[in-house]
Amino acid sequence: MTAARHDHRSLGRELQLFGTDPLIGAGLPYWLPDGATVRHALEEYIRGVERRAGYRHVCSPVLGKRELYELSGHWDHYADDMFPPLERRAGNAAGDPAEDGAGEVSGEVLVLRPSLCPHHAVIYRSRPHSYRELPLRMAELGTMYRAERSGVLGGLTRVRAIQLNDAHIFCTLDQVAAEAGAALELIRDAYRALGIEAARHRLSLPAPGGDRLPGPDAWRRATALLTEALEDAGLPYEAAEGEAAFYGPKIDVQIADAAGREATLSTVQVDLHQPERFDLCYTGADGAAHRPVMVHRAVIGSVERAVAQLIEVHGGAFPAWLAPVQLAVLPVSEAELPAGEAFVRRCTAAGLRAELAPPGRGSLGARVREARRVPYQAVLGRREAAAGRIAVRLRDGRRLDPLPEHEVLARIGALVEGHSTELW
Repeated sequence: MTAARHDHRSLGRELQLFGTDPLIGAGLPYWLPDGATVRHALEEYIRGVERRAGYRHVCSPVLGKRELYELSGHWDHYADDMFPPLERRAGNAAGDPAEDGAGEVSGEVLVLRPSLCPHHAVIYRSRPHSYRELPLRMAELGTMYRAERSGVLGGLTRVRAIQLNDAHIFCTLDQVAAEAGAALELIRDAYRALGIEAARHRLSLPAPGGDRLPGPDAWRRATALLTEALEDAGLPYEAAEGEAAFYGPKIDVQIADAAGREATLSTVQVDLHQPERFDLCYTGADGAAHRPVMVHRAVIGSVERAVAQLIEVHGGAFPAWLAPVQLAVLPVSEAELPAGEAFVRRCTAAGLRAELAPPGRGSLGARVREARRVPYQAVLGRREAAAGRIAVRLRDGRRLDPLPEHEVLARIGALVEGHSTELW
């Protein structure tokens, strides 16, 4: 396929995965049923991966008071990428504006969050913590907002409302390298399940002489820890000045689209700044208060960008566990239609996404071509229906001898459950 044919925007329209509308707004795509299925499968996968890795999931609001982002540093360093504040005037019982002592109208100033980390810092400090709890791994699939310029918006890769697979690990300085290494391992395993590859790993550093918070010593320590994690993982990397976050250095896992353009999908960041700004602490073995380190970690990063990459890499023929329809059931004639309907029900009961392609849709050959991106096609002829067997055609063109229905379901179910990219 050409790069244009692989473009996720054209494929997304062709496959009816997502769309846009001027009435909703630029950079705000909506998800159609098949696209939402892919997205939900991806989200369920990453939540399961995180649970097994010891993360606890939280939910936080998409709004926060301006003071929250002033405290975190986002207001000073990220304001150009944030939407304008939402000012709500306070009112009295009659609904009239209330004035403060200086004659000014008082009220809250709320902001659509550009990041989840300030909320997670507040959640961490909502109760005391002991060194025995660390590392404390907090994760969320939450929405954040970026005031992207209209000229850079496109498809799912640059959007204004981002569903972020975010997590923050609160740990001691001695635990940072191991936690960063574990995060890199999660990223590697996720890419294997998704059938995608990293273009390269980048160690993102501050610009020479740039503003560094909380200070150069902290940055040097954080950079050394990330370098250790990369080297322990045996990953080649390139250092890039001027690409760091305002609060610390980071590892960026770069991906490339069909046209060769690079973007960051996954990140691991070490933050010694926000724990200080939010006065985060834990009680150490000595009974004294100590400052934790905050490791930011995104395995698949933006769900939108991850789905765009999946569409382009696979040309819409997703791994079976992600496919909107995993099994197309094709009765050869009307006589096998009841058997086909019954098999679809068994597939659904087994947790598989199956769809009936009845004879009314056209010849068997036409229906096979229509379902060419579906991982499995279950063909039911007269002999198969009578014997309770299924003739399975794989998306790659292979044809299997007829098998008992329970064997087909067990085999496909195991591959889907294991998030395999193999078809059989």
